[in-house]
Amino acid sequence: MGRFKDSFINLKRTIVIILIVLCVAITFESFQQVYYINRYQLAEDVTFFGVVKYQALRWLVWLMLSYVLYRYAKSNASKANLSTLDILKYILLIASLVLLGIIIISILQFLVSDTTFNLNLLFGVFIPFFTFQKAPIYTLGYIAVAIILNLHFANIKLQIDVLELAELKKTNQNLYNKFSATNDDKTNILNIKIGNNHKIILVNDISWIEADDYCVKVHTANLKVYTMRSSLKSLEEKLNGNFLRVHRKAIVNMNVAKELKLSQPPCLILKNNEEIPVSKSNLKVVKDFISK
Repeated sequence: MGRFKDSFINLKRTIVIILIVLCVAITFESFQQVYYINRYQLAEDVTFFGVVKYQALRWLVWLMLSYVLYRYAKSNASKANLSTLDILKYILLIASLVLLGIIIISILQFLVSDTTFNLNLLFGVFIPFFTFQKAPIYTLGYIAVAIILNLHFANIKLQIDVLELAELKKTNQNLYNKFSATNDDKTNILNIKIGNNHKIILVNDISWIEADDYCVKVHTANLKVYTMRSSLKSLEEKLNGNFLRVHRKAIVNMNVAKELKLSQPPCLILKNNEEIPVSKSNLKVVKDFISK
């Protein structure tokens, strides 16, 4: 909610800035028009506030038509990127709004003046005049508004995506916590590649695992041996707690161990009578496991 509140505040701030810029533009154009009227004696009894009124009316028309641009930008908010066709549509919409705005302010100028309404005068004088006077600045204004709105809606979409990802992460974390409460990350099988095939071996069917250079040899309960491209260290992390590192070259499934022989060197005797050496550094670990 805080993110959306910030976005709303930013939109309000943007609107305030646009209104301030409009006020500055209206004031500047009014001073400019008064200067030219007085300098070249184009009319009499022209006051600054009278000119401001007409300038404000024309920019009010521009501002009201901007709402169409706002609605169009909002309808495109779901798009990650604007296509060439979308940009062409924006250009056509802006051109249409500028033309419509010029026609409206031309008609309003007729209504507020003492001139009798005449189509020839409208299309021959008023519309060409306001086209040269307002079309460039109206167009630049609409382009700026379109860019600002697209950035604004893109920011909102990004924030929504971030919130959805955060919610997804939270959901997945809850599922993981629930699963890990009754399960661990240990594997139940070993996938061993043999030629072009894969041999699936149940962990419970493994008697012990022997290091062999860059590979390991997996000894199973049925006395078969499979070579696997791995290391004892990586397998030790994957196997469950019944597998114990008894030697730097051996991991034993303690479920199949029947006796610890404390000879020199010590060794574990498996149920199939295989003898697995136990290193001095691992002897205490083995004793502690057996005494549990």
